[in-house]
Amino acid sequence: MGAFAYLIAGVFGLCVGSFLNVCIVRLPLGQSVVTPRSRCPLCGSGIPWYDNIPIISFIWLRGRCRACRRAISWRYPAVEFLTAGLSVATLAASRMVNSWDWLAYFLYFCCLVAPLIVVTMVDLAHRIIPDLITLPGIAVGFLVRALLAPAGTFGSEMTDALIGTVAGGGSLWLVGTIYERIKKHEGLGGGDVKLAAMIGAFLGWRALCFVLLSASFLGSVVGIVVILVLRKGLRYAIPFGPFLATGALLYLYFGEEVLTWYMGFFSP
Repeated sequence: MGAFAYLIAGVFGLCVGSFLNVCIVRLPLGQSVVTPRSRCPLCGSGIPWYDNIPIISFIWLRGRCRACRRAISWRYPAVEFLTAGLSVATLAASRMVNSWDWLAYFLYFCCLVAPLIVVTMVDLAHRIIPDLITLPGIAVGFLVRALLAPAGTFGSEMTDALIGTVAGGGSLWLVGTIYERIKKHEGLGGGDVKLAAMIGAFLGWRALCFVLLSASFLGSVVGIVVILVLRKGLRYAIPFGPFLATGALLYLYFGEEVLTWYMGFFSP
C-alpha cells in the first residue's frame, strides 16, 4: 500500500468523524442523526457546508460559531482527528494484499471502530451506552464475519461469533450479578454487557480474554489515578465502556501479534 491509500483513509476517517459528532450529541437525546441538518448546539443556527469541513472549518473559524461567536467544544475536532487516525490504523491492520481486502478495512472501520468511538464518548459524557448501537451491532458482527469468511469456513466463523457473543455478554453479566449480590449496588451496567457481546460477535471468543484483561487493567490504572490524584472515593463510578472499546481496538490492531508472542513462551 502506498501513501495515497493512507491519505484516502485519513480523509475518509475525517468525514466519518464529522458524522460521529452528530451521533454523539443526538443519540443520548433520542434525536434523529439524519435530520435536521447540522446546527450550532449553542444558538441553534444552521451550519452551512463550508463551515462543516472537518478540522479545517474549526481552524478557519478559530473555534467559534459564525453566528453567535461562542466557543465550539474541542471535542468536535478531537473526534474527527481520532477517527482519521484510527481509520489509517485500521487500513494498516487489514494488511491488504489483494483487491478484496478493502472490504475488511471498510467493514471493520465503519461497523466496529466508528461505533466504539461513539460508545466511548457517550459513556464518558452521559454514563450510558446506547442500545441503538450495541444491539444492532451484534447482528452486524455476524454479518461482517459471514461476508469475510474464507471459503469453507462459514460454519466455524458463525460458531466463533456465537460463542464470542454469549461469552462476552455472559461473562460480564455474571461478574456484574455477583458484584451486585455482594456489594448491594450495581457494578456493571447492562450497556457494558451488550457492548461486550457486540465485541465478541466481531472478534470471536479467542479475543475476549485479551479484551477483558486489557479493559480491566486500564480501568484499574485509571481508577487508582482517580482515587489518589482526584481524591475520589472508592465508590466513585468510572464508566467501563471506554475501556472495553480500547481493549477491542488494541486487539484489532495488535492482538494477534501479542498472542503469538505470548504463546511462544509455551512452545518447545
